[in-house]
Amino acid sequence: MKDSSGRIIYIGKAKNLHKRVRSYFSKQLVAVSDNIHHQNDNWKTSRLVAKIHDIDFVLTDNEIEAFLLESNLIKRYRPIFNIELKDQQKYTYLKITDETFPRILVARRNRNGDIYGPKGKVYGPFVRGSSKFLTVGLLRKLFKIRICDKLPKRPCLEYFLKNCDAPCINNVTRDQYMSNVETLHNILRGKSNINRFVNEMEAEMNRAAEIQDYEKAQQIRDTLRRLNSLAAKQKMEKVLHRNFDEEYVGIIKEIEAAVAHVMTLRRTKGVITDRKKFDFELIGDNSLATFLSQYYSTVPEIPRFVYVNEMPVSREALEASIERFTDHKVNIVLVSDDFQIKEKKDLMNLVIRNLQLHVEKGHSPGLVELKDILHLPITPSVIDCFDISNFGKTYAVGACTRFVDGKPYKDGYRKFKIRLTFNQNDFAMIQEIVTRRYLPVQTENYPYDRAQSVPDLIVIDGGKGQLHSAINALHKAGLEVPCISLAKENEEIYSPGSSNPIILSRNSPALKVIQYVRDEAHRFGLAYNRNLRRIKKYAARI
Repeated sequence: MKDSSGRIIYIGKAKNLHKRVRSYFSKQLVAVSDNIHHQNDNWKTSRLVAKIHDIDFVLTDNEIEAFLLESNLIKRYRPIFNIELKDQQKYTYLKITDETFPRILVARRNRNGDIYGPKGKVYGPFVRGSSKFLTVGLLRKLFKIRICDKLPKRPCLEYFLKNCDAPCINNVTRDQYMSNVETLHNILRGKSNINRFVNEMEAEMNRAAEIQDYEKAQQIRDTLRRLNSLAAKQKMEKVLHRNFDEEYVGIIKEIEAAVAHVMTLRRTKGVITDRKKFDFELIGDNSLATFLSQYYSTVPEIPRFVYVNEMPVSREALEASIERFTDHKVNIVLVSDDFQIKEKKDLMNLVIRNLQLHVEKGHSPGLVELKDILHLPITPSVIDCFDISNFGKTYAVGACTRFVDGKPYKDGYRKFKIRLTFNQNDFAMIQEIVTRRYLPVQTENYPYDRAQSVPDLIVIDGGKGQLHSAINALHKAGLEVPCISLAKENEEIYSPGSSNPIILSRNSPALKVIQYVRDEAHRFGLAYNRNLRRIKKYAARI
């Protein structure tokens, strides 16, 4: 998809191109939680559609080729609406080169995901705060691996500092040198038992001391001290029956913000070696399948098993496309509530809990606390509050305010003249305005309307009676939305599942959020009531 200047702004794939393209430009009736809303895909996709000026396409023979072509074109053109993998930190990688006498280098990826420098085996990323052992200086001292660009004709300072065995002057055979390199490979892959390696070195140190080779014994002692940090890093090691590499990929979607959050946890031979975090926008066809295709075309090693909490579309084609980047079979496995292997289910739950913490950091502390106190399924990003404003028996109006991410969202405000209740019956009035607020409304401009969508939480100004009236209205409308009430006198919170109110500290961030929402609804309703009285008074004078 291209904009008016011919720049590629989005790349996607489809089995039925006509059907897929048509879906972007026609309204669809989508059922969400048994509630009907007129939506296209989402409001961010509408931004993409508004910029499309031309569409081009390439025909492939099968889905596998489509996955691969999509991945390659996205890397080449980097469209603004596609997923661009961005880690939350600047990760460091280590590279062992493919030379006759390999070097060890610090490496980083460029924006296209490529590693700079000579060819070699890449390990990492090593996150910020990793052990100091995982630096070039300590590693080369331990394994005597060179860092010079070219082999000199005479030993350099590194040899005299005992950081290198000087293969440049044939001071060490290639077999001896490569033995150290292979040991380092195994340790970085997590395929070498650090404890066993330490035991072997301790035995060698004792033998050196027995024959009074104290210099060698001292070198081994220093090496063992450096290994302690790496042993601590791999303390999570666990013996497995199968030595397959595996990765856990969890995804959480914030539909309101049209953003997906992904976390990956890599485990090699039972050792948790890496964790990464990504975010991408839910625009067009951006999905978990697209993410996995992009992600595994950039990582240095692809695991045999990928465990997910949501099965990606076209799983078999996706597996086959990923296998093009490696020399082994790749299996994508769904970890659901009925998954049989408890250990893997626990790891996936760990990923999801960490991911939820990351998502909640983007919300105010009051909203996060509110979610925990009320046992809500999600953080209440969108909150509606209802209030009745009476003035004698003549004027009765209702007000609804909407808060998004803890802030007033004026486009979501609604005001009501009471039509069906002719006496001061707050319960009936609440039931009336709640029913009228959530009647299905078709929007013309934005398929996903933040002002019209169903909230994450409803707050009623009042006590138990007002709360029950609101819940009855929601049931009649076929809605299942968490609903509470806040009584003014003692700031008591009533919920449908409890006979006793919830009493929060006056300093509670959650209480302050509810009070802010309630007070704004009261202000908005009172202003509407006063305005109506002012208009009628002025008309009477005329």
